[in-house]
Amino acid sequence: MTRIALYQAQTGIDPARNAEDLVAAVRAAKAGGAAMLFTPEMSNLLDKERARASAHWRLEEEEPVLAAVRDAAAREGLWVHLGSLAVRSGEGDRLANRAFVIDPSGAIRARYDKLHLFDVDLPTGESWRESAVYLPGAATVVVRDTPVGALGLTICYDLRFPALFAALAEAGAETIVVPAAFIVPTGQAHWSILLRARAIEAGLFVVAAAQAGTHEDGRTTYGHSLVAGPWGELLLEMDGAPGLGFAEIDRARIAEVRGRVPALKHRRPIPPVRVVD
Repeated sequence: MTRIALYQAQTGIDPARNAEDLVAAVRAAKAGGAAMLFTPEMSNLLDKERARASAHWRLEEEEPVLAAVRDAAAREGLWVHLGSLAVRSGEGDRLANRAFVIDPSGAIRARYDKLHLFDVDLPTGESWRESAVYLPGAATVVVRDTPVGALGLTICYDLRFPALFAALAEAGAETIVVPAAFIVPTGQAHWSILLRARAIEAGLFVVAAAQAGTHEDGRTTYGHSLVAGPWGELLLEMDGAPGLGFAEIDRARIAEVRGRVPALKHRRPIPPVRVVD
């Protein structure tokens, strides 16, 4: 069994304060017996006011929140999946939405830039255009060995693209992480069911740390961070408030579930589609 912690954040517009909260979460996760901490998407800054936010955008090597979490991971001797940070891409004013896997020495062991960007107009009147600010990541899958086994990396909206999860499972992932900042309408409708479906399809664990509550910039996020097991069972489901949650990962369950329903072994290449009258 491997004990993990999920930090359900309410990230604000001040990166220094967000860094303090993350460092406190690292400390609390270690005190709670976790081998690894998972944080949400956009752990360094959530601010819809682009002019105000841009004053805090940094290249990865200059990012103070990243540096603070790396120092905390080394101090506590804890693995951390830093769900994602907004960092300058080096291509004009465009950013990368980048996740980091940090080991107990504070070294960065893996990076992943969000592949699918959230550009939608909802019936509620909410409109989001991530492509106006962010560059999509390269079309590659990232898997890294961690205390929860081979960890496959995704971010938020990637959840709606099962081919990415299939590719991660076929690359050997035993756990797939989905850090998120889901808005309330889509969270209420789709969050839990999609996460559990992705776990069931590949017979693996899904770990999803989320943003929660009403943020300083006025947005509201859904929360309900959760861990789903390979049979689709919920090992942890938090509510809509910030906080820290713990779950136990038993990797032996993967072989047990895949033995019952060996869907990964049964996958075949999809043939060309033929449209007929």
